[in-house]
Order: sequence, then structure tokens, then C-alpha cells
Amino acid sequence: MKISSMKYLTKEGFKSIWTNRLMSLSSIGVLVACMVLIGIALLLSFNVNKMVGDLENQNVILVFFDDYNAALYGEGRLVPPGAEVDENGICDQMYTVHNTEEAKAVCEELKKIDNINTVEYISKETALEMIKDILPEKDVDYFAVLEEAGENPMSDGAKITMVDLEKFDATVSAITSTKGVDSIQSQNGLAEKITGIKNGIFIAGIAIISILLIISLVIVSNTIRVTMYNRKLEISIMKAVGATDSFVRIPFVVEGVSIGIISALLSLGVLYCCYRVAVEAILSAIGNYTLIPFSSQIWLLLGVFVAIGVVAGSLGSIIMIGKYLKREGSEFAAI
Repeated sequence: MKISSMKYLTKEGFKSIWTNRLMSLSSIGVLVACMVLIGIALLLSFNVNKMVGDLENQNVILVFFDDYNAALYGEGRLVPPGAEVDENGICDQMYTVHNTEEAKAVCEELKKIDNINTVEYISKETALEMIKDILPEKDVDYFAVLEEAGENPMSDGAKITMVDLEKFDATVSAITSTKGVDSIQSQNGLAEKITGIKNGIFIAGIAIISILLIISLVIVSNTIRVTMYNRKLEISIMKAVGATDSFVRIPFVVEGVSIGIISALLSLGVLYCCYRVAVEAILSAIGNYTLIPFSSQIWLLLGVFVAIGVVAGSLGSIIMIGKYLKREGSEFAAI
């Protein structure tokens, strides 16, 4: 197709927007509403995922190593025949972690497990201080007596966070089977709730966006349908003189895509204003919490809006004009 023909057809597409400006404005308005709702759904999903991610980071697994204290306070450990025991009846063969170097070596092994995000070594001294910080004052006195006697009932251990809580059970199984690990403490219930929230948000987001995309496609299709019937005679004449389907279709595609792109640009501005108001309201209600800034998602949102506009505009135009050309486009030529 010649460049001059493309310019003419593009011009006709823009002209149709102005000729049917009331219908075009209504289509743009509905598309903007749909895109803004999609944007709100996306931003809400991003922020909830961030909050869930923060919860994931707080859902820490505490690992206690198989050291002297694990053997001393644990049950069911037998003294190997011929082994020398100390005053507490414990020998070196009854546990696997004997010093700090071996404890840190266990941490290195834990880091190799798939789905492990971070592993932080916690010495028995640090663990004791952490316990004392969270216990009531009357219970802290008990540990003070032990410290005076030179005893520390805590074991060396590690604080672990995961990448994906959906793999929680498999990861815990790998941790407990690691040599040098005696026991773990985790919040399995919280992990299940977090996973459920993430899956629910994903399904709801997909459903909402799908519905709005269908609405957008229908709105653009109806706009093109009005334009098409307004130019019914013109299309028939063009077909009668030998115009191809592509030649007839291009102005409608240009019109649909233009409406989509205009709607995308307007939607971004409207969404920014709505998000700014929402952020101020949320922060005043929940206090100092960091929400995802709009600027960090602006190009992603613009890309999504433009893609929706272009797809809805072009697809709606192609569907409607295609049906017309197939069923009625040659009726004038048959007269």
C-alpha cells in the first residue's frame, strides 16, 4: 500500500473520532473508568504483595543446633560403649556441634538448601539475651541464677527466612534433615495464611482485570459499530469500485487504537490523582507505613494501559468491521 494511501486512511480514522465525537467521548470515558479500576487493582495488588512480603520476612524459622546443651537437656540419647563422660553424663559422641566453627559450618550447609533466603548465625549467648528481652521480669531472674552459676541452657542456632512460603514444608524437611540440626521453631500456621492471602489476591486480580478487559473490548466495538453504520453507504461504494477489505478496515482500526491510546494517557493522570488521595487517607489511618510510590510503577502502568487500549481498539475494530464486510459489505454492489 502506498504511503499516500496510508496517510489518507489514517486521516479518515482521526476524522471519524471527531465526526462521532459524542460516542467517542463516551467510549473514552468508559475506557478510562475501566483502566483506572485495572490500575487500582494492580496498585492494590502490588502494595498487598509488599505487605505480605514484609510478613514473610518476619516469619522466621529458628534452628537449634545439636550441641552440648541439646544433648544435656534432650531425651533418648545413649552413651556409646567405652565413651568417657563428664560430670553431667555427656560425651562428645552424643552431639555433633562442638564449637563455633562447626556451628557456622552448619549455617553454610543450610544456605545451600533451595528456597532459603537468609541464614543468620545466633550464638547461645545472643539467644539467651533475646529470650531475656521477651520474657517477663520474674522469669528473667531464673536465667540470672543460671548465669551466675556459669550455665547457659540455650543452644547455638540460626535464624532463617525463606524465599517462597509455598515451599514451606519441603524447606523445613530439608532443614531438619541437615546434619547438626537438633530442632526448629516455626510458625507454620502463619505461613499457610500468608500463602492463602497471596493466592487469593492473584486469583481476584486476574478475575477483575479479565472482566474489565472484556468490558473495554465491548465499548470500543460498539463505538466502531456506530461509525461503521454511519459510513455504511461509503463502505459499499468503496467495495463496489474494488477496494480491498484491508483498505476499508484501516480507518476503523486507526480510530479504535487512537481512542485506546487517548484513554490510556487520561487514565494514567486520573489514577495518579486517585492514588495520591488514597495514600494520604491510608497513611493517616494506619500511621507511618511505606507504600509503593506511584513513580516506581508509572512506566509499567502506562505500558499496561497503552497495551489494553491498542489491543481493545484494534481487536474491537477488526471484529466489527470484519463481521460487516463478511455479511453486508457488498450489498450495494449487488444492487
